Amino acid sequence: MSRRSSTDTIRKQHGYEEAERAAAYIASHGFTPRVAITLGSGLDEVVGRLNADVRIPYRLIPHFPGTTVQGHGGTLHLGLWKKVPVAILEGRVHCYEGRAPASVVFPVRVLALAGVQTFIFTCAAGGIASKSTPGGFMIFADHLHLQGMNPLVGVHDPRWGAQFVDLTQAYDPYLRRITRKAARKFRIPCFEGVYASLLGPTYETPAEIRALKGMGADAVGMSTVPEVMVARQLKRRVLAIATISNRAAGLAGKPLSHEEVLVAGRKVSRHLADLLDEVLPQLDKWK
Repeated sequence: MSRRSSTDTIRKQHGYEEAERAAAYIASHGFTPRVAITLGSGLDEVVGRLNADVRIPYRLIPHFPGTTVQGHGGTLHLGLWKKVPVAILEGRVHCYEGRAPASVVFPVRVLALAGVQTFIFTCAAGGIASKSTPGGFMIFADHLHLQGMNPLVGVHDPRWGAQFVDLTQAYDPYLRRITRKAARKFRIPCFEGVYASLLGPTYETPAEIRALKGMGADAVGMSTVPEVMVARQLKRRVLAIATISNRAAGLAGKPLSHEEVLVAGRKVSRHLADLLDEVLPQLDKWK
């Protein structure tokens, strides 16, 4: 393969130049975020805690993927939260929407280029472990990546970081510790556990849930892990929090639905905002 054709493949698969253009567009609004928060299904109320100076629909950001799933608003909010410069992604895109993996993780890469050093990912999840009850939270301690795809696959572009990424401590121990402490302070049900990330959009079968439990999964969902992989490739700190929206298939005695996920998210949005109120001012105390 010629040098030119190799470079063209890199651009097609990873979109570094496109990400630079998107980051430059965000920078043109005169704001440099240091923390990015990605909101999962039904968690839009969290945006109300941000003193948002800038609101940008995804469709206006060059090359940015638009959302299609109910409960994912599709707006980037920029502003201060407890004096911390924050970008909030109101919604994400998923591989089950037919998106290429590079498109799913594109917002993470853009915000890293725009100045973000810490990513906080949130999502909705089905509870598998007995302690993962609806209305509570699970802090990611580890994950099982079972989507059958990896956003780092392809011709390596060193501008994104190392080709082989160590995920031994994908989830920052300090961020996990201060989040646990915040949950205790507000008496919010919260535990640390392992998140299983499946492709979706179908919910899992009872047999699959039994298998996941045997593999060590405490909760299951359809997002987040590809974004974490890319954030760690970029050497950014990561905190991930799942809202337990329902018991997983075969554990609740009733059918699962996306509406149930949205309702659960709306109910706990205030609690998530309380956690972030406590966590964000402590980011600079990282040791």
